[in-house]
Amino acid sequence: MLSPSEFRDRYPEDELVDELPDSPVGSLRDLQYLYGKLYTLATTGGGEYAPYLTPDAARDLVDTDDSLIVVRVDISGDEPQLADDARGPVLVTRYTEDLIQQVGHSKYPAARGIDHSITHQAGRNSDPEKLARYAKERLTKWATDDVVATAASEHPDGWVIDRLAELGTRDAALEAIEEAVVRALGGESATALLTVQVKTERDGDYRWPGDIAAFNEAMRQHKLSKLVTKNKADDSSGDATDIVTGRPSRTVGTAEDPQNYFLGKQLEKFPGLDIENAWRAHPISEDAAVTVMNAEAFVEACAYRTFGAKVYYLPYFFGRLTPERVYRLYEMLCSAVEDGGDVTPIEQAYMKERELDDADTRLRFYVSAVMPHQMSRYDVFGETLNGRLHYPKELAFTHNRFVRDASAFNSDTDWTAPLPKNDKWGLLSVNDEQLHAVSTGWYFYQTFAERDDAEADADDPRIEALVSVLSGDAIAVDVLLEEYVARIIDGESDDDFEGFPSFLVASQFAQLCALADGELELLKTNDPAKSQITREPTYGRLTMPTLDEILIADGGHPAEQKLESFITDTPALSPAHDDDEDSVTSERRGAFLLGALVGDIGSYQEYSEDRSTTLVDQYPVKSITRARIKKVTQETVAKTLTYTRQEKKKGKSYPGTKAEHIVERLRETVLDPDPDDWEIDTDDLRFYYALGVTYGMNDHPDWNQQNSDASDKRTTDEEH
Repeated sequence: MLSPSEFRDRYPEDELVDELPDSPVGSLRDLQYLYGKLYTLATTGGGEYAPYLTPDAARDLVDTDDSLIVVRVDISGDEPQLADDARGPVLVTRYTEDLIQQVGHSKYPAARGIDHSITHQAGRNSDPEKLARYAKERLTKWATDDVVATAASEHPDGWVIDRLAELGTRDAALEAIEEAVVRALGGESATALLTVQVKTERDGDYRWPGDIAAFNEAMRQHKLSKLVTKNKADDSSGDATDIVTGRPSRTVGTAEDPQNYFLGKQLEKFPGLDIENAWRAHPISEDAAVTVMNAEAFVEACAYRTFGAKVYYLPYFFGRLTPERVYRLYEMLCSAVEDGGDVTPIEQAYMKERELDDADTRLRFYVSAVMPHQMSRYDVFGETLNGRLHYPKELAFTHNRFVRDASAFNSDTDWTAPLPKNDKWGLLSVNDEQLHAVSTGWYFYQTFAERDDAEADADDPRIEALVSVLSGDAIAVDVLLEEYVARIIDGESDDDFEGFPSFLVASQFAQLCALADGELELLKTNDPAKSQITREPTYGRLTMPTLDEILIADGGHPAEQKLESFITDTPALSPAHDDDEDSVTSERRGAFLLGALVGDIGSYQEYSEDRSTTLVDQYPVKSITRARIKKVTQETVAKTLTYTRQEKKKGKSYPGTKAEHIVERLRETVLDPDPDDWEIDTDDLRFYYALGVTYGMNDHPDWNQQNSDASDKRTTDEEH
């Protein structure tokens, strides 16, 4: 395959224009056709028969020993015969780069059957006897194939094929071929191509298949015959307008497809299919179909697997196909083929995109996910031609910025931030792998309910979320909350982990906030009660005052302003939205505050009371319902008062109760209004309760910051 620079040199702009489709990419078929055209130009060049060849099928045989076995036939006389010159009837040699075009190989990817071309690819390490049989079949099987014989009868030079078939009827000739192959291989197995050379003129040279027009046409007809008989069709073809070129032509209905779309059992593409009339439902011309098939190398290079599905992320430039944009596209496709490995096409495109001036507006992607069920049955979902690198890239950057800067996760005071960070948790740290996490789906794997990828399901919400982000579509909040809560409950009951999964909940919340970013708008809901969750939070950057600035003397608590700020800046909790249509903000806030108190008192029980079972264990997320929340609140407040009295007896002074800043707000939201009348749904209630537990467990002095401040003060005193 030509390198990008070689491609530019081989096809200057004026020549490339003649090879390109006339219209912009407007469908998957258009894109596949463009990829196939570029691949053909880069491998077999232009010309009538170039799309039908498969030069890369035997690429691994190039420059290997005994990789090309050639039966040499002289048909220049009255009777066809094997060559009797110094080289003999069979030549065993090396398959070299300069022979790729000359042998004219066209692979038929099937377990049984001959290749489309007279050149045939044998299996790996075939024994000499098997290779001898394949060599003879160039005359006895390919030359006599019904399609090949028909093509020969209609071609001016078809007599060349007829003479080969005639020689194949002579036992002496076949025995001579077998003996020559076995002798040349010396009893050793080999992996090889088998082909012929033919002498047609008495004083002429032996010619390769690629130089003989009748061989090329028979190869073409043989390959085309497979495009109309797939899935047991007799002849799914007819005259119609080609959906790719827009020209009247003979169209085929059962052509192969690089992504296994448009198959007989592909119900999404062919509802109620009559296989014989598939060409009417999806008419594609013979040449266009073959060109589409050639797109496979580029299509597969731009695909990757995740969650048991295959995700396609195929780049193209929106609008008219100018030569410069095609050069750029070809460079991106070559990089995808060469790089491979763990880097997704999205990351490859991002690295290239930084070099492209108009990438933000012109570079687009076809995005889909395919879920295989059987060899010939696939489910296709999340399909769009309007994918943009902007969405996964900006989501990764937005998440990193949020965790790095937002006051929800950061504090420069002597009190902790509302939610914890952790360098060992990918979504709770700023890292260079965030784009990789988004593009592979790991971003959602970390927060959604776990599943067995070996039993992949087309309805897997992780895949739906991934495809939505790649294509810029919004994810339903209801799906997120359901997945989040299921994962939290699993985490609470996981015997391999102790304690509440606070880092998981913090990761989910960071993800939720990043998706709600006002520029990206990757969250949606049809439920007015959840509309506040889709709104971007308004957290400041490290806005907390120091302890010295907080007037503790008049009853304030170091954590009071933090709680007030967090609630106010979180639209899903803010009192500013209590009067919105069908709002359940106050109910959600009540669940959060209950969780915060449970987390706060649970931490006190663990560290001050040395209790192995705390309120956090006593009231797990799965136990929280609208029917129980008032009772849980009463019991938690009662427990808080008990610990308050105990500490006061020990001489500790409180202006009110322990966690007063939580208790008072909780009384306003849960104990006075009756939760029996709440309308918030269970997943919504439970997630924000879990968020509250995480908040409460993290609501304490920042010992690291205090120790650092104390150390700085000692250093200053010593200097003075």
